Amino acid sequence: MRAVQITEFGGPEVLRVTDLDDPAPGAGEVLVEVDTAGVTYADTHQAEDSYLVRQTLPYVPGSEVVGRVVADESGTLEPGTRVVAFAASGGYAERAVAKVEQTYLVRDDLTDAQALALLANGTTAWHLLRRSAKVRPGESLVVHAAAGGVGNMAVQLARAWGAGTIVATASGEAKCALARSLGATTAIDISGLNTAEQVRDALREATDGRGPDVALEMTGGHVFDGTLRAMRPLGRLAVFGMASNTAPEPVQVRRLMRHSITLTGFWLPHALAQPGLLAAALEEMSSMIRAGVLKPVLGGSYPLAEAGRAHADLRSRRTTGKLVLDVSGKGVTAVKESDS
Repeated sequence: MRAVQITEFGGPEVLRVTDLDDPAPGAGEVLVEVDTAGVTYADTHQAEDSYLVRQTLPYVPGSEVVGRVVADESGTLEPGTRVVAFAASGGYAERAVAKVEQTYLVRDDLTDAQALALLANGTTAWHLLRRSAKVRPGESLVVHAAAGGVGNMAVQLARAWGAGTIVATASGEAKCALARSLGATTAIDISGLNTAEQVRDALREATDGRGPDVALEMTGGHVFDGTLRAMRPLGRLAVFGMASNTAPEPVQVRRLMRHSITLTGFWLPHALAQPGLLAAALEEMSSMIRAGVLKPVLGGSYPLAEAGRAHADLRSRRTTGKLVLDVSGKGVTAVKESDS
């Protein structure tokens, strides 16, 4: 089979297409013929071995796939069944293995890209809002990287669930305009805010001087520092990434106590470890897509051989929404930002 394999750590240049043997599913696993694979920010960190979990060379990257079941060692799924799954072996390949409990049926009225947008990005946004930050109707919310895969979903879900002021941050006016079109009350060009104090002041101004009730943060560095300083008393700051690879200042417990701030983290693998936590989120969001309430944004579709270009575009912040690899060559369709 054709696959993207990494044999040395580094940037987009280390992603190379090669021929490998098909992976073999074990007990409780499903072999999937991949039509489309998802690209995530975590993939770029894994390629340079800077992610939360260290990688072992060589490996095939990618954790999200849509395709058809080839074989199911558990006997749960019939061959030919269309599924979306978290890949146990690399997803940037023509065939991938997934655990049966992390494999979900996909109705034909969802496109591949829509299903992939829901899998990691959508379920992360869902759990951040529902479980980590527990956003309540009428509360003010900050969504950083609001034009990205998780961010665009979080803005739409928060608007559908009755959030009050939704402050989006993004890099550049085009991404800010996209965030506003998805339901953000206001959007801030974060690229012009270079200090924690500037971030703090901008977020407070956007929330009428009070500071946000809730913030979703995945940048790190001075953006995290400024967001923490901006939170209003009893506010909740949920962290789900550190895209800048820049550590923030050490958090002072005194600051949390003084302002009654809740600081929480979310990492999707912990939800994956508990069967059933993702199924409810996927079903609810799938229904919202069918109702026209939720419109996942497709940021770009790339051939498998151009996985490196997908990583380069994602790292450079040139993209919006969900990036995917067209593994089968059949073409990928979804809602594009101009349709949102």
